[in-house]
Amino acid sequence: MSWAESMLWTVAPYVTLVIFVGGLIWRYRYDKFGWTTRSSQLYESPLLRVASPLFHYGLLFVIVGHVTGLLIPLSWTDAVGVSNEAYHVNALVWGGLAGVATLVALVLLVYRRRTNGPVFMATTVNDKVMYVVLGAAIIAGVVTTVAGFLPSEVSYRTTVAPWFRGIFVLRPETEAMGHASVLYKVHTLIGMVLFVLFPFSRLVHALSAPLGYLFRPYIVYRSRANGVPRDPAGARMRQNRPL
Repeated sequence: MSWAESMLWTVAPYVTLVIFVGGLIWRYRYDKFGWTTRSSQLYESPLLRVASPLFHYGLLFVIVGHVTGLLIPLSWTDAVGVSNEAYHVNALVWGGLAGVATLVALVLLVYRRRTNGPVFMATTVNDKVMYVVLGAAIIAGVVTTVAGFLPSEVSYRTTVAPWFRGIFVLRPETEAMGHASVLYKVHTLIGMVLFVLFPFSRLVHALSAPLGYLFRPYIVYRSRANGVPRDPAGARMRQNRPL
């Protein structure tokens, strides 16, 4: 590995983390009202009703696959009796299906934005850049997954995974990353670009969940008779959560 490439795999991950965390803090502090998906369901719903769930569920499986594949060491799966070959085949099959499903859904979402006038008008330059980078990351992931079936391909569990885990203990294994194939390196670089873009795009909605709804206080309201409110003294009081 050259000195420049060694510096790339040593410095770039921490630059990415600083921008990612700092960008999230900045966005939450100064752009709370912009922390949204900017939903376009009002303009077109039928195609979105199909593509959106497929995209989100597919991406969820992709994320789970990346987390387990990168964070679980090879020695752990060997200790529980799961051979590397069995793990590899299982990860490639399910990861490939999830990647293809996510890619198909993304194509549908982009087609919807390009062919529907109001949706296209609501698409910003930021959205277009995000779609390009996200699409490149998914395509690179699918290609590396398919290439993983080749006998000559070096496993990411002995190259990318040790390097990735080392980042969090301030000891990235650049030598291990140097043995990874060009496909894995390209996929990793695109992934870092996606993380840099994440805080400044609509992707931030992935970190938001309506957990506060579960703890909102009840709303007390009066029942009506023929559309006319009853006398407060004799009104039946009900309690319910707001919709």
